[in-house]
Amino acid sequence: MKDLNYQLGKLCRDNRDGGFSTQATRSRILDLIANQLRGLGYRRMQPRSLKPKHVDALVAHWQDQGISVGTLKNRLSTLRWWAKKVNKPSIIAKDNSVYGIGKREYVARESKARELDDRKLSEISDPYVRVSIRLQAAFGLRREESIKFNASYAIQDDHIRLKSSWTKGGRARTVPITNNDQRRLLEEVKMLAKGGSLIPAQLNYVQQLHRYERQLRNVGLSKLHGLRHAYAQRRYQELTGWAAPVAGGPTSKQLTPEQLTLDHESRATISGELGHARAAISAVYVGR
Repeated sequence: MKDLNYQLGKLCRDNRDGGFSTQATRSRILDLIANQLRGLGYRRMQPRSLKPKHVDALVAHWQDQGISVGTLKNRLSTLRWWAKKVNKPSIIAKDNSVYGIGKREYVARESKARELDDRKLSEISDPYVRVSIRLQAAFGLRREESIKFNASYAIQDDHIRLKSSWTKGGRARTVPITNNDQRRLLEEVKMLAKGGSLIPAQLNYVQQLHRYERQLRNVGLSKLHGLRHAYAQRRYQELTGWAAPVAGGPTSKQLTPEQLTLDHESRATISGELGHARAAISAVYVGR
């Protein structure tokens, strides 16, 4: 095994900060960073070898790749974690603007909605992974929520409920069941999971997460966060009767006072269903 990859993996195992999902994401990012540093010509590095020149080179490489602001911030956050664990926090600037990284946009300018590719979905061999992806599309779930989904707890008469231990930020929530396609999917989930979760009995969450990611890579499925955008836009149209602004519908400025009230109520509903605390975050998904 490549030395820096191994030592960063050990750093993660020795410092289990955050939940399983956070730890798994951090480990993957650090493994990617170790590979990229080697590709940029920095060899024989140890964890304590990290210097400002390495950070600058990585950021420039990521920016050349056209990576989104959100992803850049996540990777810098992971680098800061690494630097802190080797007692060198000062080598990375606290302000992302130092690296030319701006603020995230909180109003969608164009739709990021993605519909599920049925052909690629059918090529996934793991039935648990297939159903998890379909839950993401049908209910706007995050990846972790769809993997940890437990049929006996989650499925209720007219809604599904999500435990705080499954969700980002530990916010338990419910999502309504509004159509027969969702009901048929939930029946399939019950049959497959036999009342349990969508993690096979012989695996834990991290192992199933790795299987999930491997299966998606094998069939070329990506940008599944776009399924949440598609869910939000469908719900907006269901709740208001017109298309979301980012999908060609009227903007807030074009609505009547009565329509504007319904728009605000619908945005609050959608934000809650997606697991966000602020109604304003709906603008990321449906526009303004």
